[in-house]
Amino acid sequence: MRVNTWGKNDIIYHILIDRFAGYKSKDRWDEPIFLGGNIKGIINKLPYLNELGVTTIWISPFYKTSAYHGYHITDFYEVDPHFGTKKDIHLLIKKTHELNMKIIADFVPNHCSKSHPYFIDAQKNKTSPYRKWFYFTDWPNTYQCFLSITDLPKLCLEEQSVSDHIIEAALYWLSFGFDGYRLDHVIGPSNHFWNKFVKRIKKQYPDTILIGEAWMQGIRFHELKTVKMNGKIWKWLRGNSSDTLLKTYTNILDGVLDFHIQQLIKDYICNKESSKISLMKNIHKHYGKYSSSDLLPTFLDNHDMDRFLFTCSNDISKLKKAARLQFSLDQPAIIYYGTEIGMGQKDSIWSRKSHGDILAREPMCWDKPNQDILDFYKEVIQEKRFSK
Repeated sequence: MRVNTWGKNDIIYHILIDRFAGYKSKDRWDEPIFLGGNIKGIINKLPYLNELGVTTIWISPFYKTSAYHGYHITDFYEVDPHFGTKKDIHLLIKKTHELNMKIIADFVPNHCSKSHPYFIDAQKNKTSPYRKWFYFTDWPNTYQCFLSITDLPKLCLEEQSVSDHIIEAALYWLSFGFDGYRLDHVIGPSNHFWNKFVKRIKKQYPDTILIGEAWMQGIRFHELKTVKMNGKIWKWLRGNSSDTLLKTYTNILDGVLDFHIQQLIKDYICNKESSKISLMKNIHKHYGKYSSSDLLPTFLDNHDMDRFLFTCSNDISKLKKAARLQFSLDQPAIIYYGTEIGMGQKDSIWSRKSHGDILAREPMCWDKPNQDILDFYKEVIQEKRFSK
């Protein structure tokens, strides 16, 4: 039986480590480089998050990596020096808990960086024990990866040694005191793996919160072979709503990020595709498909999509309206760093052929926050936290 340590009134603050605090310069922020944001920077900003009313912080992957955002992992058991040390992680968790906040981390089990030493060995040596760790279709240069990104070879989690390596890594970091994980790209691994993962995690850390990212947007037909969700993808593709996808994982994990609600809010506020009556009917219908114990954290934007303020043409009143709607829902609410101070972006992430997502990952603007929006967020956070 699952043990949920989150309440529906929790406020989760989503941090991209390299872009949040402690960075040395933001002169070249729109290039895929490390700017210097780090764990110590987050520690220094904990009083800000506490005053804002945050109850949980969610940090991007801090493991050894070949990319500034942390999702290209080269060692699942080490902290990347760009971000800090294991001592810094211990201190961040300690200081967060002292402020009565929880902390979760991004965990990425589906793939690793092509610079991971195991993959390098698997490519170079025909007899490498790590060849079976990956899906080589024509060794050494053709293999399954995360969608079509060859920099991210897909891990063969059906192999016992691979699944053990990944699950043990998750257990290792939980031993530091993390309260849970946001699990990246949960549609990649099979449900068999997830059931095994959850069983082992919950046996040792029963109060751990496991929230999945189940998202299909942008996936092309030829990339479906990289998705291992037990054939249910075909049901989703035949025209079923995204609830079909989300419900697959609420039956395994504690919950999933609610992409469906995000789309409903965006369509209503930004695109004017529905009336208020229609919106509320759709929200009611959506929640009616889940049990009261399912966690469906809501959000307006994240690191993989355009910032909400940009999407609604920088109309602050629309951002406030969307946030008030989000915070009125009976689910945990996520704030992507900077949304609460009015951060936007210069262009859509889809305007560039490569690294467009960086446009939604500008460094946190500590020197020029929009005080009006910040005060508004403090207000709606307090209303949500202390509502019945």
